[in-house]
Amino acid sequence: MIAPRQLARRPARADARRNYEALVAAAEEVFVTEGPDAPLDLIARRAGVGNATLYRHFPTRRDLLVAVCVGEVETLCELAERLRAEPNPRDALIAWIRAYIDHVGAHRGLGSALNTGTQEDDTLVAVCQAAVTEAGGTLLEAAVRTGGVRGDLRIPDLLALVGALATASESGDEERPERLLQLVIEGIGG
Repeated sequence: MIAPRQLARRPARADARRNYEALVAAAEEVFVTEGPDAPLDLIARRAGVGNATLYRHFPTRRDLLVAVCVGEVETLCELAERLRAEPNPRDALIAWIRAYIDHVGAHRGLGSALNTGTQEDDTLVAVCQAAVTEAGGTLLEAAVRTGGVRGDLRIPDLLALVGALATASESGDEERPERLLQLVIEGIGG
């Protein structure tokens, strides 16, 4: 399986790598607040670099979107890896679910911006989905094995369900997402 990291080009030189990381961090912040169509010069300013540096690293908006998407997927996968060491697999799974909901809620427009139907974008989306599914799946399997959640629960179903919870934050009712998450947690109980 292709790892998401293989889809994003990262520079080798230390100064170039710092600029790259600053641009990705600024892009993630700007894309969350302004959406994936945010002005690229705003991202360059937030990163403290010039437009030429931005375009040297990311010749197209899509290249920057890919780097942000891959970084977010890696963060979710790394979190799952750390949570595997938790003594209670159910608690680990629930912590990861919360992070996944936050990720989906914050990056809603990013997925559609990258889901263009091209072969390259289809591959990217498939690789990222596979990585997230595998990461969450390991936590789910452990929780099932210890009786912490229902034995008939499958990771694609769980991801679809909790991904939908991310839209609950748009209702204006700040308590609604947590209420819905509690219903899901009770529903998946072992």
